[in-house]
Amino acid sequence: MTELGRHFGISAVHCGHHLSQAGLRDKDGLPLPQALDQGYAYKRPEQNANRSVLWNYGHCSGILQQQGLHSIEEQRLVEQWADLLEALHVGSPAILLSPQEMADSDMPQHLRDCVNQCLAARGSQLRICKKDTQTGQASGTEAAMGESEERNHLQGELSPGVPIGCGLSVVA
Repeated sequence: MTELGRHFGISAVHCGHHLSQAGLRDKDGLPLPQALDQGYAYKRPEQNANRSVLWNYGHCSGILQQQGLHSIEEQRLVEQWADLLEALHVGSPAILLSPQEMADSDMPQHLRDCVNQCLAARGSQLRICKKDTQTGQASGTEAAMGESEERNHLQGELSPGVPIGCGLSVVA
């Protein structure tokens, strides 16, 4: 439980609460029968009940991700992308890419909403549009923007209707 919590930047106690909310643990912290049957936990035959339970790291990680938690590594990656895009947004004569072009060429698609949420939490008006993987063009509300509107959008004038939010929880 401790290692699982470390992976997500939470305590073992907090991790246990999430597993309880998912219906895998009872009020005493022991695995429920369905958790044992489905492979979320294994109960060793020992005297001390609390130390005899092993929780499946892979299975339980999936549960925590379904509850909106993100690994420390993913949180760091989102922060790094937000730092890079803000630096590109400020601009430099030596850099020829816009933040949107950089995101389109190199940012993993699944991080876009998280990076936008991170930028919003920092007070930045910069948002990265989602890219349609078939056409390579911005999709959704952003695709309907004219070229000058998109330029303004990328320069920090947030247009209404830009979706934000992946449920990223950064835990200190």
